[in-house]
Amino acid sequence: MRLVAVLILLANGALADGWAPLDAQGISKALSARVLQYPNNAQQDFFADGRTLYQTRDSNWGKWRVDYDQYCSIWPPADGWACYKVSISPNGLSVRFTDKDGGHSDGKYIDLN
Repeated sequence: MRLVAVLILLANGALADGWAPLDAQGISKALSARVLQYPNNAQQDFFADGRTLYQTRDSNWGKWRVDYDQYCSIWPPADGWACYKVSISPNGLSVRFTDKDGGHSDGKYIDLN
């Protein structure tokens, strides 16, 4: 029985490594009017009105929303929304976006300093 519980936890990467999945309300709270920095030093601002700004050397404006417990974004000139599951780190300082294939990107809050 104990082995079954361990296998279930390992099958769910978010739980196995301490990341907690967020529902629609949690995603909105985690992202609205917040700023994340990614490992490549890019910064993303999530404005409460649904705009998002991704900055590297260039600035790219897009839109974001929450649909069915997922974060979704669209970046012109694309005309389709891409959606991701969202999890929060055990210490609450980072957010993980996981795509439909299981790939993920982590961003750290920089507006907490």
